[in-house]
Amino acid sequence: MVAPSDNAPPDNDVLWARALHYSHDGSPGLIGVTAGVRQGEILAVTGPRGSGKTTLLHCLTGRLVPEQGEVWFDGVPVHTLGAVARERLRRDRFAWIGPEPQLLPELKVWENTALPLLLTGATHRAAKNAACAWLDRLDIGGFARKRPGALTRAECQRVALARALVGEPAVLFADEPTAPLHRGERALLLRTLTTAARSHGITVVLATHDEETAAQADHRLDLLDGRPAGAATAADSPRTTEDQAACSLSA
Repeated sequence: MVAPSDNAPPDNDVLWARALHYSHDGSPGLIGVTAGVRQGEILAVTGPRGSGKTTLLHCLTGRLVPEQGEVWFDGVPVHTLGAVARERLRRDRFAWIGPEPQLLPELKVWENTALPLLLTGATHRAAKNAACAWLDRLDIGGFARKRPGALTRAECQRVALARALVGEPAVLFADEPTAPLHRGERALLLRTLTTAARSHGITVVLATHDEETAAQADHRLDLLDGRPAGAATAADSPRTTEDQAACSLSA
């Protein structure tokens, strides 16, 4: 059960999390992780595979409910919402792109891109116009009538990015979106993502283990073994008698 807190989130953070703890079948996934990001900023969550990056993104989106700690979005305590309200939040205000495009092969590119709008009740015409506009912005408008099977892996990933952005979400969660791509393709997708997000004031939480990718962000949070990297290092270091005494005094 998530314990309530008397500490309100910072007024200037659109997304804020404090002291998150989460475990997977008894194994620690997150241990005391705190994060915040303002509107229109890009936060890179970095660390090696297995460090807790995806778990943190899932807690921030409300897909997972932390065992301890809290998550706030735009003044709303996400950690106290019911399952239906959290699903609605993910549908209406958040977007997600992962390492796999997950396009529907039977649909044309513009139809794949328009899906989020169609699922929220937009008209066919409005959804198609918005989808084609985003495909044009990402320089893949020429693929609108093709099916995913005719595209390269990198082109499919750009379609997935257009699909994530078509509803102009408040927050885009990007979980290793460039991982399967070659270096040149990674750079192009990342440049496209950051340019589109900044031009539309979309906040981005970007999980990556790639230093070049992380360097494009405004801020970064380094994770190691589910903890902030500095805390993980300190936890693994043997304590001296003076350290133990200091901890006792500060407790």
